[in-house]
Amino acid sequence: MRSILRYTLTLSNWRAHQFDVVLQIPKHNTSSLVLSLPSWIPGSYMVRDFAKNLVQMSAQLNDDAVNTPGAMLFVEKLDKQSWRIETSGKPCTLNYTVYANDLSIRSAFMNDQYAFVNGTSAFLQVSGFENVICELDVELNDDDPTTHGWQAYTSMPTRRDSSNASRWHFVEQNYDSLIDHPIYVGIADTHSFDVEGINFTLLFSGNNNIDYERIANDLKPICKHHLDLFGDPQPINNYLFMTLLADNGFGGLEHKYSTALLYPRFDLPQIGDSDKKTDGYITFLSLCSHEFFHTWHVKRIKPNVMVAPDLSQETYTNQLWIYEGFTSFYDDVTLARVGVIEPQKYLDIVAQNVSRLLQNAGRFKQSAAESSFYAWTKFYKQDASATNNIVSYYTKGGIIALGLDLLLRKQSNNQVNLDTLMKLLWKHYGVNEKGTPDDVIQSLCKTHFNIDVSAYLDSVVYGTEDVELVSLVQDMGVNIGTRARVSGEDKGGVSTLPVIKHQLGATLKAGTFGLTVVQVFEGLAAMQAGILLNDVIVALDGHVVNAQKLQRLLDNAQTTNVDITLIRDGRLLTMPLEVTEARKEMAYIEITNDDKLNEWLGK
Repeated sequence: MRSILRYTLTLSNWRAHQFDVVLQIPKHNTSSLVLSLPSWIPGSYMVRDFAKNLVQMSAQLNDDAVNTPGAMLFVEKLDKQSWRIETSGKPCTLNYTVYANDLSIRSAFMNDQYAFVNGTSAFLQVSGFENVICELDVELNDDDPTTHGWQAYTSMPTRRDSSNASRWHFVEQNYDSLIDHPIYVGIADTHSFDVEGINFTLLFSGNNNIDYERIANDLKPICKHHLDLFGDPQPINNYLFMTLLADNGFGGLEHKYSTALLYPRFDLPQIGDSDKKTDGYITFLSLCSHEFFHTWHVKRIKPNVMVAPDLSQETYTNQLWIYEGFTSFYDDVTLARVGVIEPQKYLDIVAQNVSRLLQNAGRFKQSAAESSFYAWTKFYKQDASATNNIVSYYTKGGIIALGLDLLLRKQSNNQVNLDTLMKLLWKHYGVNEKGTPDDVIQSLCKTHFNIDVSAYLDSVVYGTEDVELVSLVQDMGVNIGTRARVSGEDKGGVSTLPVIKHQLGATLKAGTFGLTVVQVFEGLAAMQAGILLNDVIVALDGHVVNAQKLQRLLDNAQTTNVDITLIRDGRLLTMPLEVTEARKEMAYIEITNDDKLNEWLGK
């Protein structure tokens, strides 16, 4: 008889943000078992110590003959996330409670509308049982009228028909597969559509006035683009876009057959809105594009160390620039390729990404490969100094991908491009989930294209040089330039507004009194003057300021220095601030040849 682990997840008390788990373990050949909970979730490279949310745990033997509870077992703590029980090989049952109050796509959350659960936060792994079938029952608390009518949604295969309206049954082939399906139970709006025979379901938490038909129509060509890029046979038959709506919040996490998203509800199109796409809605479509692209590129094509990672500790790789960077290139360009956004809008998005890099002094201190390696600490645990000391493997990786595409086209006379490379990655590493070595890009380009990209990657991936876009993008039919910013909220891109003349060099947040310094940029006036984080700027040259007045006074300054007054830890200070010319750190991209750009986009 084949061994099966049986989990029962009960949504016991949403008011206390608690659910209960029962784990039934069959007979085994060892005298003891080690139980553990992952410390991180694949796709989010930070140790989160999910075990801290286990409130209590108990274990007892089962009577072999009638499978009834027997003697209680001592649960021995081994470390922060693992326990041992002495079982003498007999079947046993564990009971434990999990606290679920993290409104994110990485953990577990429960309120009066729904429960959201990642397996890494809920399901203990059992030593020796990693590769056995895992059955899961999800059930409501029948005594709680608030949850009556709630429904369960997940991409996990259904085991059998539900026995009642408050219990659902699922099954997976092993533990790693079990924890790769986020689970939503609650009130939800859903909308389904088909693309090339694959069923897609959109799920949004709560009941809303959102225009789901419009979202589906915009996502259809995006999904088709990704399916066509990698080609048959497709690795999925169904896919679930699971979106947790909130007043604020942003995030996405990929899974093999679904994605979990967190997004502001009023950034999505409402029924009755105009047809014009807002920036917030375009960002949502790009996020969906990004996470769905991960179905191939991250969930199946993956670094060799991520094929079977140890979820109890960090797993280091230099390759995240390939995975998150390339995906960041495709998430936006796909929208332009399929006509969801206009080419100029796409170019503005690229320009905004370049602008983020140009403001980022850390790009000269950390390479994209190093950014990947130190994701666990420096990227995922950023503070206000990050812009001066690190670079994003997402942002720079996306620009590296754009440059590589243009380089391959140029050196092959437009015979190969980044799409060709992605197909090779899928064929040689993704179909069988083989795992890529650090030199996979150089190797594939040399072997299959006879193009040596080593010098390019040595400079922009393993070194800290900028991608030389000025000359490369001309082949797209566009020019790239830089300008000073027009305001503190300027993100880059084409603008007709007048630029500022002089630059403070700090990010400010307006408060009830004064402007709080939340970021100081290396090499600019604020840092040279000695302005520090959390200082509160109150005046310039004796005039009380808000953000607009501060910039106006700076721009109109007729001297080389002005006096800036601020509060620092209860002290009132006035210090000289050098009036410096605004740095040209905002990129913009203009179309010079529509035909060339459309050809590059494949339109």
